[in-house]
Amino acid sequence: MAKHDLGIDLGTATFIVYKKGEGVIINEPSVVAVDKLTNTINAFGNEAKAMVGKTPYGVEIVHPMQDGVIAYPSLIEQLLRYFIKQAKSGFLPSKPTLVIGIPARTTDVERRAVKDAAEKVGANKAYLVLEPIIAAIGIGLDITKPNGHLIVDLGGGTTDIAVISLSGSVISESIKLAGEAMDIEIIKYIKRKYKFLIGEATAEFLKKEIGKAHKDIETLEMEVRGQDIASGMPSSRVINSDDIFEAIEGVLNEIIQKTKSVLEHTPPELSADILKNGIYLAGGTSNLRGLAQLFEEKTGVKTVVAENPQLCVAQGAGILLDNPELLTKVAVI
Repeated sequence: MAKHDLGIDLGTATFIVYKKGEGVIINEPSVVAVDKLTNTINAFGNEAKAMVGKTPYGVEIVHPMQDGVIAYPSLIEQLLRYFIKQAKSGFLPSKPTLVIGIPARTTDVERRAVKDAAEKVGANKAYLVLEPIIAAIGIGLDITKPNGHLIVDLGGGTTDIAVISLSGSVISESIKLAGEAMDIEIIKYIKRKYKFLIGEATAEFLKKEIGKAHKDIETLEMEVRGQDIASGMPSSRVINSDDIFEAIEGVLNEIIQKTKSVLEHTPPELSADILKNGIYLAGGTSNLRGLAQLFEEKTGVKTVVAENPQLCVAQGAGILLDNPELLTKVAVI
């Protein structure tokens, strides 16, 4: 395919663009700042994310993708238009072909809406591929063989779990629990334990910097600023990794249980493959310290975190741009 074609990870939390010949060129939050009074968009991506918790009256931060489904189709179109324009960064001789990774929970109607939006904003052709499959390709697995691989794609809004063989998903599950659910639990935990209020951005930062998924992982600590509930005044607290683990343990347990359910319903021959090949973790939330250790302990199956797990879907899209035969097989629409 042409050098200006693009691979896109249309995630709940992050919008990532892979450009052929250049690699990942855009990696920004999938959010927009909407002025409700004028019905216009004030900002996209990083600029909009920086406004979280700080917007004036009438301006709202909106996630066009929520819990792995398309909540605002019109905003998806504008998000695509904005980032595709950024990716072009100059004259292109023709319209790009797009390979777009989408959450497994999306319906046929939602998939058609994404495809239509992509074509409206200037795509020559748009192919949609489910994220667990495209993540497996991005990891570097040969999904065309009769060999089972278990992929757990932990994103922002959802965790997609799939057993993949012969270029398709044999069995899959999706759960509306992932990075954003963990952030919410961190906010609630700190409010309850420390009588202290923090926002979503601070909770996410704590999770990424000192969070852990297993009790035996090294405990770190960090001072954060927020609001003291009793006085209502600005204040600070020292939060540690054990706090984060206790806050998110329930979310982690539910993800583990869903993974075990997939394993229990996997055909025996593919189960043998998975025991040999292991579990692969992809998605940005896979960077949580100790997550692979937790999966191994709870499932008894060796577990590997993909290299740069947050980029697996975009990189898989890039690989598919060079393999039209496989792209035709795995595209859902």
